[in-house]
Amino acid sequence: MRRTTIALLAALEAAVAALIGLGIALVPLMLLWAVQYGLTVDVTVFLRAAADVWLLGHGVDLTVQLDPITAGGLGLPGADQPFAITIALLGFALLSVAAGRRIGRRSAAGGHSITGAVAAVVVYAAVGATLAIVAGADVARASIWQATLLPAVTVTIGVAIGAVAETLREPSPTDAAGGFFRERLGDLPRGVLDAITAAVRIGAGAAFALLAVAAGLLAVLIALDYTTIAGLSQSLGAGVDGGIALLVGELAFLPNLVVWLAAWMLGPGFALGTGTVVAPGGTLLGPVPGIPLLGAIPAAAPLVGVLWLLVPVLAAFIGAWLVQGDVRDGWPGAGPASPGAAVPWWRPIAVGAGAAAVAGVVLGLLAWWSGGAAGPGRLADVGPDAWVVAGVAAATVGVGSIAGGLTARMQTRAPTTGRTSATPDRSSGLPSTGSGNGNR
Repeated sequence: MRRTTIALLAALEAAVAALIGLGIALVPLMLLWAVQYGLTVDVTVFLRAAADVWLLGHGVDLTVQLDPITAGGLGLPGADQPFAITIALLGFALLSVAAGRRIGRRSAAGGHSITGAVAAVVVYAAVGATLAIVAGADVARASIWQATLLPAVTVTIGVAIGAVAETLREPSPTDAAGGFFRERLGDLPRGVLDAITAAVRIGAGAAFALLAVAAGLLAVLIALDYTTIAGLSQSLGAGVDGGIALLVGELAFLPNLVVWLAAWMLGPGFALGTGTVVAPGGTLLGPVPGIPLLGAIPAAAPLVGVLWLLVPVLAAFIGAWLVQGDVRDGWPGAGPASPGAAVPWWRPIAVGAGAAAVAGVVLGLLAWWSGGAAGPGRLADVGPDAWVVAGVAAATVGVGSIAGGLTARMQTRAPTTGRTSATPDRSSGLPSTGSGNGNR
């Protein structure tokens, strides 16, 4: 496929993905404008709000200045002064990553992954900068440099994931970036490449297994506390149109809650305001933001909470056992792979340390991205502590990975005595035994 075609297709798909995300934020706000306010309010207010929500979903900071009446109604110190909202609604970022992944795979398959990536990044940067400039107002104003950079970084993550996956699955002979990537991998010693691959697979697999369990636990908590959530939603008096807007916001906030629940399972928990904590060891809360989904936050569980730490340990153990179970050889200086060659004793430790680092980076970055300031005063501290989450994740995944790797090594050690190996005798076509004289 021609370079120009790929660039145009990537730019078009990136523009469509950005417009879909913007539309998801805009449609419920337009319903609110039409039904609740009867088309009497200036429509640009809702257009700016949709743009701010989309930018906020990609991590762009908003500086908010409330009018005196609204600030007084909040009852929070500092509400009458400009304050920052830095917490990202990760649902919008997740959509951009998914769109970037499709763009990356298609561009790599077409033989011009760099071209497709540049086109998608330029479109997202242009959309972000345009929205920040056009939607800027005295009430809420987005950081222009962040609006230019962060949406582009978000789609770049997806493009990189898609391009690398396609290059490893079915490399294109005309993709210069893919060829360079494969050449650099080929320059690495076989053992080092095996170790890096195993560490990434184990660490990322354990991290996303923990997130999957956290998502399942969140679904159970929502089902069990549905009455509380419904009561909180009704107490807001949002109506049908406002309820739709609230539902969209909560759906965009669901990935944040999944990350927070993963932090809860690891032990550090998360905060819902300065001086608060929601953790298995204890929960200390004051007034919380009026989000109905927060009615599903887990209660303190000191005894059961310790058992949740087994999730990343077991995930890393199983991953290491599966990934390293078939490894016999391939380390620098070991020569060609040979069936029955023993795995070096330090290999599971090295791979386990790498898996711990990968899991710590993944969960730490997600914890950092999912939290931030949600309002003035005490709401300036919401979400998990990224450094603590990264440390606990690295420790638990490291322990499980090393244990699983050592178990796999013991199962794949070369036989020493008392065993017979049957290998084909190429001259006679009959099997020959490795010991004895061959007489029965």
